[in-house]
Amino acid sequence: MQDEIPRRVEARRGFSVAYRGKTLLSVLDPIAQADRIVLKAHKTGRTLYVCPSPLLGYGLSTILQTMSDDSALLCVETDENLMAFSLAEMDRAVLAHPAMRFVRARDSETLCAYVRSQWGERSFRRVELLRLGGGWQLDTETYETLAGALRRTIAVDWGNAATLIRLGRLYARNAVRNLALLPESGTIDDLDFGSGPALVLGAGPSLDRTLEELKDLCVPERRFKIICVDTALSALNSFSIVPDLVVALEAQHWNIGDFIGSRGRNIPLALDLSALPGSGSLLGPRFFFSTPWAPLAFFERLREYALLPPGLPPLGSVGLSAAALALKISTGPVLTGGLDFSFELDGFHAKAAPPGIAWLCRQNRLSGFINAGAAIRRGTFTALSKEKKRVLSTINLKNYRDLFEEEFGGEKRMGDLLSSGLPLGLPVLNFEEARTLLSGAADIRADIRAGSGAEYPGGALSGGKTKKDRIIKFIEQELSMLRTIRAVLTGEGRTGKEEFGRLLDACDYLWTHFPECAGAGGKRPRCAKDDEMTLSFLKRVRAELDPFIVQFELTERLINAM
Repeated sequence: MQDEIPRRVEARRGFSVAYRGKTLLSVLDPIAQADRIVLKAHKTGRTLYVCPSPLLGYGLSTILQTMSDDSALLCVETDENLMAFSLAEMDRAVLAHPAMRFVRARDSETLCAYVRSQWGERSFRRVELLRLGGGWQLDTETYETLAGALRRTIAVDWGNAATLIRLGRLYARNAVRNLALLPESGTIDDLDFGSGPALVLGAGPSLDRTLEELKDLCVPERRFKIICVDTALSALNSFSIVPDLVVALEAQHWNIGDFIGSRGRNIPLALDLSALPGSGSLLGPRFFFSTPWAPLAFFERLREYALLPPGLPPLGSVGLSAAALALKISTGPVLTGGLDFSFELDGFHAKAAPPGIAWLCRQNRLSGFINAGAAIRRGTFTALSKEKKRVLSTINLKNYRDLFEEEFGGEKRMGDLLSSGLPLGLPVLNFEEARTLLSGAADIRADIRAGSGAEYPGGALSGGKTKKDRIIKFIEQELSMLRTIRAVLTGEGRTGKEEFGRLLDACDYLWTHFPECAGAGGKRPRCAKDDEMTLSFLKRVRAELDPFIVQFELTERLINAM
């Protein structure tokens, strides 16, 4: 019973710790051993040092003294008894250090949220694990999982910042253009697929096999609903399968190729507010949703005018968004297929998908169907599929797979088809089990209030006006603010410094994608007088103004012409 409570044990220098029949620190010189580990650690800026099970805290004062000012120390404990022991035995000065936090956690989501709440997003660029004692060996798997989750979160945050830098301007301009489509569109709240099964299809290489196995079930009078990503639409067309919903997320022009052969067809389309506007005119009816790419005041104003469509989490992948949408609009089981996050030497996508067709079109008598370059490209690695076969993947695809498992791994309504794709953290069904599930006699009630343009709950400014009226008023407000900013920057108008700063904050879509703002969580530089970075910032804001004014004016003309 004595070993059930952690206790100090005399060492040649300092103390060791005895717990659960183990000696968790050296009995010779645990202090020097911890300091050696700390001194060997990489001392680079913006590092989060994670110490699992710090015990007596040996080595922590050394890392706090030697790490950079923009780094921090996070001590994590999973054992309640060791947590109480460490809080009682550790140096008070270490516990009170402003760059140090000590938390008990076993859940990755909780720990990542804690780190974000304490230091904010993108405060760190890397995670360094400091195993300063043997306490981490009592719960090795949990500590490794927690450290891995922190690394992924940091990587995702910086990946999101890079995406915002590259595409943030395009997202905002697309959203402005898509305002013209809102009066004649519904939202995803108008969709209800009932309690019948739903099949979510991506465009991975395994989609071909999935469609071949299930094509006899995918008849018009089928008892389940098919939700596919836009890239998979051509593959479904090749099997004469009409989906019940297509999901479009892509903001760039090549998204148009996904709809070749489908223009004008009466297929419901779920469209992100920042998606390519041209995609929204190819199918119908339309149902908008929003995946906010940054915490913009622009979204808050849209919400006040009851114009912001219902939201989906910003998952970065149309396959993940389709899965989230399926869970939102149906109450029955959801089965996924073609969400591989892996590829094979002879194809990255289904053969009839536009990327697969483009690959075939590039072949000639001097080239082969094997894409050997992909296998040796930097970042490519082999992994085990759900069928326990070797497949190829990349770091980006693996990150999306990890995000899928993080978001949906605990969802009891979801299952995944056995395929060559990576495991998604869901129960895996073979095709016989899938056929039984999809052909079940569940309630298949489905209601689509297609293109109703029905009003949906909004803010205080919605009043009794129609959606068209609210969009016009919203655009007039935006144009007034943008023209005022332009007048100040060109010297044609004057305003107070505080008022000008307020206008810049309100029109944050002008500058949120700037590198220094995207990396700082969407915060703009302070407008200090004679500040070189501020002058550069204002010049770039000036360059953004005219294109956005033109976009709003074009949208206003399109709406007035309705």
